[in-house]
Amino acid sequence: AREEDKPIFLSIGYSTCHWCHVMERESFADLRVAKLLNDVFICIKVDREERPDIDQIYIDAAYMLSGTAVGWPLTIIMAPDGRPFFAASYIPRESRYGMTGLVDLIPRISKIWRTRRHDLEETGEQVLDALRSVASTPPGEGDLSEATLDDAYDILLRLFDEENGGFGDAPKFPAPHKLLFLLRYGNRTGKAPAYTMVEGTLHAMRQGGIFDHIGGGFHRYATDATWLTPHFEKMLYDQALLIMAYTEAYLATGREEFAKTAREIITYILRDMTDPDGGFYSAEDADSEGGEGRFYLWTKAEILRVLGEEDGERISRIFGVTEPGNHLEHPGGRRTGQNILHLRRPMAFWAHEFSVSEEDLARFMEAARQKLFAAREGRTRPAKDDKILTDWNGLAIAALATAARAFDDPGYLAAAEKAAAFVLTRLRGPDGRLLHRYRDGEASLPATLDDYAFMIWALIEVYEASLSPGYLRTAVELARDMVAHYWDCDQGGFFFTPDDVDVVVRQKPIFDRATPSGNSVAMYTLFL
Repeated sequence: AREEDKPIFLSIGYSTCHWCHVMERESFADLRVAKLLNDVFICIKVDREERPDIDQIYIDAAYMLSGTAVGWPLTIIMAPDGRPFFAASYIPRESRYGMTGLVDLIPRISKIWRTRRHDLEETGEQVLDALRSVASTPPGEGDLSEATLDDAYDILLRLFDEENGGFGDAPKFPAPHKLLFLLRYGNRTGKAPAYTMVEGTLHAMRQGGIFDHIGGGFHRYATDATWLTPHFEKMLYDQALLIMAYTEAYLATGREEFAKTAREIITYILRDMTDPDGGFYSAEDADSEGGEGRFYLWTKAEILRVLGEEDGERISRIFGVTEPGNHLEHPGGRRTGQNILHLRRPMAFWAHEFSVSEEDLARFMEAARQKLFAAREGRTRPAKDDKILTDWNGLAIAALATAARAFDDPGYLAAAEKAAAFVLTRLRGPDGRLLHRYRDGEASLPATLDDYAFMIWALIEVYEASLSPGYLRTAVELARDMVAHYWDCDQGGFFFTPDDVDVVVRQKPIFDRATPSGNSVAMYTLFL
């Protein structure tokens, strides 16, 4: 970019992102758009999961530039030296629905770059300065007090959706680390609403379409407030954190529904997301057969064909399956005849409705589920992202070890130990330091703070479940590396990147995102 003196067009996405695929198909693979892009920019594509350091810098820059949260695909336009001056998410090929398309946007930006380059570069410098100032903020005065925890609880209480569970409006993300906080806060303070929020949210998600009622596991988020319509990708980190949330909720409440859900998520991970050598894959795509969610949707006719008329009608009633369907076409909102399976009423209602015991109903539903699962296996599966990430594997290992203790299940512990061995043998460099990504026999990319913090957490949990001291010794070794290479000796806290990696801004993450903040997990593990 510097040699040709061109601005950079940076597109950040991930392999299972539906709108990333849409933008790739309609724009990046289009010859006209590709020529426009290459004439004006140096184009760079980044996998946010392989380079979370780059992603965090520019997702924060996008927020500063646009004033609103921006998702993926993340589009950043910057000066040749990396100073960002434009940010957007998905951009259509042609202008439509009030959105400016790339064929119109590119010439406009090209003209502004030629005529007002200094202004754009100055904007970019201001953004980077703001990011640097956040990372260099001095530590607060005084000790952490109970009031901090109370404030967090009060915020969640205000945001809680009493009717549907979860927090805030649509779209709704599972955010299991919020639920873990509430469980521990409730245990600490005895405040009943903390448990009410957890139980209401976990139950609503388990009933909703965000849960895969046939194969287990949770989709990434719901587009509506009632948890019915998901974006259908499945992420390893969601499964791991939800295992923890459902397991801890079971231990706190004794509700078998929560134990069952945790086990179903684990079954999904061990069946569909596990490498033969023990590591865990990153994600499954939302799309298959050219459409989002095709693998998971059912027509009523398909249900009746697989289960027969009588059983199919019962299952259709239980899971809200109708001939018009509940899945809506986007855009337009037309019913497609396809259905997202969800539980509209509690099992006690259906047991009474069908004049059977709840135990007999559960056996009937499990038999039907197995038949539907077998039928679904004949479909084209969504693509699997088979890269193995240290941080997400750390979360999954910690979750399995936690579940192994809670449910006294040696199989879960064996899976956790095998995955830990995979990371500790395949994802370490010659110097013993962790690496971030493994795929097709190659381990690469410097580890982030999350890689260290989450793996230390994992090893402590495996030690607690196995009482094998080797895990604790390795956790201490990793903690020493983490402090040596990530700790800010001047202001305190941990940087996201190590001290020997060159980045535009060395950030210090303190907020939870889709996963807990690396700083919070690092502090948690150092206190254990």
